[in-house]
Amino acid sequence: MAKRSRAFLKWAGGKYSLVPELIKRLPVGPQLVEPFVGAGSVFLNTDYPAYVLNDINADLIQLYQIVQHKADAFVADARSLFCTSANQRSSYLNFRQQFNSSTDPYQRALLFLYLNRHGYNGLCRYNLSGKFNVPFGSYKKPYFPEAELYYFAEKAQKARFSCSSYQQVFAELDPAAVVYCDPPYVPLSKTASFTSYARQGFNLDDQAQLANLAEQAQRNGHSVLISNHDTTWTRKIYQQAALHSIQVGRSISQNGAGRGKVAELFALYLASSAPGLPLAVMLPQTVVPQ
Repeated sequence: MAKRSRAFLKWAGGKYSLVPELIKRLPVGPQLVEPFVGAGSVFLNTDYPAYVLNDINADLIQLYQIVQHKADAFVADARSLFCTSANQRSSYLNFRQQFNSSTDPYQRALLFLYLNRHGYNGLCRYNLSGKFNVPFGSYKKPYFPEAELYYFAEKAQKARFSCSSYQQVFAELDPAAVVYCDPPYVPLSKTASFTSYARQGFNLDDQAQLANLAEQAQRNGHSVLISNHDTTWTRKIYQQAALHSIQVGRSISQNGAGRGKVAELFALYLASSAPGLPLAVMLPQTVVPQ
């Protein structure tokens, strides 16, 4: 199997480990659309002719657009933040405050990468006022993802980035586009939903609406793949799809020994006009150790 490419961001819930399973189920097509792109592991490890990469997180999309168009300058400026003096709790809190008070897209992009690599466990979390509030991660030497940034910038020449709602993305699908949805997962317990990824949130009504949009897109000639926790609720809302469940390791806990495994559900709405499987081909790419 070809080696997988890592995203330049750490990402709770990222799909790097699931790429082989996802690729088995992603139909070929002229374009891959991701309404919830996150760190972009699926984008980085597939080879579609074109991509539409969307996320409701404006900081994330601004960062991607800057890396897409200004990779050299961004890498040089970001590298200066990965030094011993910046890897201190006081420095982190100062940079976090600068990020929360800044309105400059380029400065926010630099600080977003810094906060992502120096903050706790790669979390991306905002309070109700829209302020980034992830605590300091206390890592010995945070990794600077230079090679991953340059690979992302190169691959991003095939992509169009947007910051819209998932409903808007579905409303604007190009003909025969394939859609992969990685929404915020249904909580496994009443206390499990601890991350406010965006102020808008993503509730059970959104989960059901996403399933309805996938059914509608399928009728309109699009294949849609959705991943989520395997629960009674998700099996109910995805009942019109072909379902497949696998056991996967958790990636949230900082203590690896305590993560355990959970059931992951794939729901595939395959368009009748789809050319079918086998699916998108992984790009051969050297993985840089982290």
